[in-house]
Amino acid sequence: MTAPTARPRLVRTVAALTVLAVTAVPALAQQKEHPLAPAIRVAKSSRKTLDGIADYQGVFSKQELVNGRLQDPEFMFVKIRHQPFSVYLKFLKPHEGREVIYVDGQNDGNILAHESGIASLVGTVAIPVNSPKAMSNNRYPITRMGLKSMVQGVIDQWEEESKYGETEVKYFPNAKLQEMECKVIQSSHPRPRKQFKFHMTRLFIDKKTNLPVRVEQYGFPAGPGARPPLLEQYTFSRVKVDQNLTGADFDPRNPAYGF
Repeated sequence: MTAPTARPRLVRTVAALTVLAVTAVPALAQQKEHPLAPAIRVAKSSRKTLDGIADYQGVFSKQELVNGRLQDPEFMFVKIRHQPFSVYLKFLKPHEGREVIYVDGQNDGNILAHESGIASLVGTVAIPVNSPKAMSNNRYPITRMGLKSMVQGVIDQWEEESKYGETEVKYFPNAKLQEMECKVIQSSHPRPRKQFKFHMTRLFIDKKTNLPVRVEQYGFPAGPGARPPLLEQYTFSRVKVDQNLTGADFDPRNPAYGF
C-alpha cells in the first residue's frame, strides 16, 4: 500500500455556498434557534450512522500543531473495531513500517509498538497511552482514534459554542475530497473569546455513506488580513466498513505483522 500522493482538496463555488446566520450576543435572545443547531443535527446523524458499523479499515492522515510547530503530514493504514475498542496502525509515511496496537482492557492498558529498520532491533515495547513518549508529536491519545471520536469531538465543541453568540455557519453541499463527494459544514467566530477554542471548524461528511471523513481546525489569525493557522487536520479515506475484524487483527502475534 502506498500513501496518497496529493493532499485532499476542498472545492467550493459561490453558488454552492449557503450562509445560515451571523449572530451577536445581544441578538441571541431574539432567535428561535442557534445557527449551530442544524449543524449539530447533521453531525449527530453522521455519528448515528457509525452506531450500525462494527468495524472499518482505511487510510488515515493527520497534521497537527504540537509544541508550537506544525508537524509534517502523517499517513497510516488503520483498522478499528468498536467493541472492544481496538486500533491497529501501520505507518505509511513517514516512519514507514512502524506498527501500533491498542485494545481496550488488554496489555495492561498499554500501547504495543515497534519501529522499522535498525530501530526494530529493540522489539515490541509497551507504552502507557498518556505517557510523554506516546503523546510525542500527538495532540490526543490513541484512545481518541477513529471516526466516532473525531465527529463526537466536533459535536461536543458545537454544543458548548451554541451557548454563545458570535457564530457564523456556512454549508458547502457540493464539495470534493479527492474523488469523494462531500457536504461540508463550516463554523467560525469573528474574534477570539475564551469560550472559543478554534476560530474556524470544518466537518466533511461523505454524501454517499454519511460517514464523517475529515475535520479541520484553525486558530485565530494573528492580525487583520492574516490567514488562520491550521491547528489540526484529520482525514479518513478508502474506508471499508464491516470487515469482520477479529482479535487476530489486533494481536501482535499475527504472522502478517512485524511485531
